[in-house]
Amino acid sequence: MIDWTHWHNEPYLVGGLIILGWLYALATGPFRPRLAPNGTPYPAAQAVCFYSALTIFYLAVGSPLDQAGERFLLTAHMVQHMLLIYPAAILLLSGMPAWLVSALIGRPALRRPLGVIFHPAFCAVAYTATISIWHLPSLYDWALRDKFVHVVEHVTFFGAALLFWWPLLSPSRENPPAKYGLQMLYLVAVTLLMTPLFAYLAFSPDILYPTYEYAPRLFEGFSAAQDQLLGAATMKLGGMFMSFLALIRAFYLWYQATERDGKKLGA
Repeated sequence: MIDWTHWHNEPYLVGGLIILGWLYALATGPFRPRLAPNGTPYPAAQAVCFYSALTIFYLAVGSPLDQAGERFLLTAHMVQHMLLIYPAAILLLSGMPAWLVSALIGRPALRRPLGVIFHPAFCAVAYTATISIWHLPSLYDWALRDKFVHVVEHVTFFGAALLFWWPLLSPSRENPPAKYGLQMLYLVAVTLLMTPLFAYLAFSPDILYPTYEYAPRLFEGFSAAQDQLLGAATMKLGGMFMSFLALIRAFYLWYQATERDGKKLGA
């Protein structure tokens, strides 16, 4: 059974998050005069977003939810992934000031390769390919059996999530968000690209991952087949809901920009 009192405290997890938080504190605090334009205030709201992202990341992979997802329930593992892909990635990007991003990736030599990496087409393909490949039964079950591979899986999921959100929420002046109309097409495209993975998980006649097939049942009457269907639905419905919200946001911002342009022309 799950030990609900067990929280991961491995040095690479806790230490890594502490180091990231410390580096962010240095960059936005003592080093801010060197990195930001003169008179730039401390980005308090963005700092809240950044540290919230680190907290959610830890809750996803360091809390007892990790044990539930690793040993018992595909649905719990999907919830982990949803936490990494949506709130954690969104808050991390929202917590990065533009001047800090410029200091990290704004060098002229990086402009061309990063222009390719952050292009919406590349982001869409990289995200869907990463998520889909990791759900192949051999790789997915390998990650459940091997702790190091499981860490790699979660890190690549989070990296793919940052790429997914970049065309929508980019904090970079050098690689800004895509135009609003393109953002809307991008969201629809990613939703369509992710549909085969959902169908594969939801409609497979077989239990795809042996770990969950032979795991003890945490809830009486809740079979491995039902868990697989609920996990697929969690992934699909969660993704569609967040994409729908992002679609509304893009449309609203597009409408606002059009209104502003119309007023300028009328003036």
